[in-house]
Amino acid sequence: EFHFSHLLRTIFWYRNRILSHTEISIAPFSEKVKGKRKNRPKEEDFMKNQPKPDEEKTENPSPQDSSPDEKEVLQLENIIRSGAVITRRGSHTVHTVSIIGQIEGHYQLGEGQKSTKYEQLIPLLIAAENSEAIDGLLIILNTMGGDVEAGLALSELIAGMRTPTVSLVLGGGHSIGVPLAVSADCSFIVPSATMTLHPVRMNGLVLGVYQSFTYFHRMQERIIRFISDHSGISPERLQELMLKTDEIATDMGSVIDGEQAVKEGLIDRLGGISEALEELENRIRSKEENRSSRS
Repeated sequence: EFHFSHLLRTIFWYRNRILSHTEISIAPFSEKVKGKRKNRPKEEDFMKNQPKPDEEKTENPSPQDSSPDEKEVLQLENIIRSGAVITRRGSHTVHTVSIIGQIEGHYQLGEGQKSTKYEQLIPLLIAAENSEAIDGLLIILNTMGGDVEAGLALSELIAGMRTPTVSLVLGGGHSIGVPLAVSADCSFIVPSATMTLHPVRMNGLVLGVYQSFTYFHRMQERIIRFISDHSGISPERLQELMLKTDEIATDMGSVIDGEQAVKEGLIDRLGGISEALEELENRIRSKEENRSSRS
């Protein structure tokens, strides 16, 4: 038979056991803490053991202080992080920038999509233009297009550079990648590459009013004017290629390969990486000769 008094005696017994163990365990800990406080080193002793400024070692050594192997590692890390590399060709230094995947604008793309962030590319281009150590800029393109305003911003920035620039289209230079390809001083394309010319598209909410059509038309004119100003194709022919209806199954526009892009005057020359670097070298030499003749 269960008695309430037996339950109370059991509870008090466990309570006394817990309190007794707690007092035993706390006492040695408090003594240890007091001992540590007594033996704590003074601030003067602590400062004596600190290294002097000239004895300190930097955790991240500069590239000049690095060994050749460390320099290669730093360069590889820079390529992986920014997609850019600085190489020396003869007596000239060339900065190579790659524009791949989709050109990211004001909105960040989802995971699993390769993209070129224009907020990262703009400082690279400004640094290449402002640096006296950079003699030329090589732009490698394999892009499916992307944000129109971001692509045009990069194109205008490249077109306004005084540093000699050469672009090379590999794989594809589609949509807003076309203005990027023609923005350089001289453009190249490999025979197997393709370029897609199509009207402007817009994602998100679109109102079915006349103002929306006017906005599309003005943006299309900006793109056509930039491409025709920096290439050999006429605005009329470019618009004709953009509005074709018998070439793309579910869309308007044209897909042209490397040879046709050169024939249309959209790209300057047909060639690969060696031809592009050779042209860039010639333009760097020409700029140096003009500078020396002026002086």
